[in-house]
Amino acid sequence: QVQLVESGGGLVQAGDSLRLSCAASGRTFSSYALGWFRQAPGKEREFVAAISWSGRGTYYADSVQGRFTISRDNAKNTVYLQMNSLKPEDTAIYYCAVRSGVVVRQSDQYDYWGQGTQVTVSS
Repeated sequence: QVQLVESGGGLVQAGDSLRLSCAASGRTFSSYALGWFRQAPGKEREFVAAISWSGRGTYYADSVQGRFTISRDNAKNTVYLQMNSLKPEDTAIYYCAVRSGVVVRQSDQYDYWGQGTQVTVSS
């Protein structure tokens, strides 16, 4: 069993920055792909960013490209999401997830999920 715990969410104004963290236990992150997803009220869960097991491959949704940066620290079994230039449309619950193997963008291909952390961006 893999346990994932997100942190770092909060209430900010448009243009501000936040850094989300996701700490894993039960398994190491080596050989696993890690992803961030989000779900806003009334909308389906959507892909935000993902990172390969090596940390060398990163992938982003078009809506966050150039503003968000995903990274990982294998020694700490932790993945991060640096969010800059936040917009009100970024408001959502953010979830981290892990799967064995290569990076994919489909949420149903991830096996383990955290409880989520709320990000609220005011105008």
